[in-house]
Amino acid sequence: MRADYVPRDALRLLLTALMPANRRALEVSETTGLRIGDVLAIRTAEMSRKRWTVRESKTGKGKRVYIPDKLWRECMQHAGEVYVWPSRSDPRRHRTRQAVYKDLRRVAKMYRLDGRKLREHISPHTARKVYAVEQYRASGSMQRVQQLLNHSDEAVTMLYAMADVMTDRRLKRGR
Repeated sequence: MRADYVPRDALRLLLTALMPANRRALEVSETTGLRIGDVLAIRTAEMSRKRWTVRESKTGKGKRVYIPDKLWRECMQHAGEVYVWPSRSDPRRHRTRQAVYKDLRRVAKMYRLDGRKLREHISPHTARKVYAVEQYRASGSMQRVQQLLNHSDEAVTMLYAMADVMTDRRLKRGR
């Protein structure tokens, strides 16, 4: 399934209505550019350092991440013994991507953006696209965004970094 882009302020609005743990996980994804599965797999001991290297499960590549103080404190305040986002049924396991996805979809059904229902393809991966668009706006460098996302292919990076423009064009055409 394709994850659509929504503007950062719209994503922030959605986050306010999520379950607190899911909200924090998506905020970490939006702040670091990590995939939600990699965020949920963060161990409490790793995050206690504030800055560490995450081994991305999809690519096997390492990515150095930093969590801003306020978000870090919120995450650590509610972290489990093993994982920052423990499973509700077994604290030795981490929360699933599907749990975050279902909560986000539940909330997305309640909101409209510019008089339209939110896109049907919103998912936790939307936070990664918001990150990419913001990084591209800030740096103006496609290579920088490619490096931050750990992409091998610049064409894929372009889909992320310009997701806002592509989404606007799709909406103007009526999809």
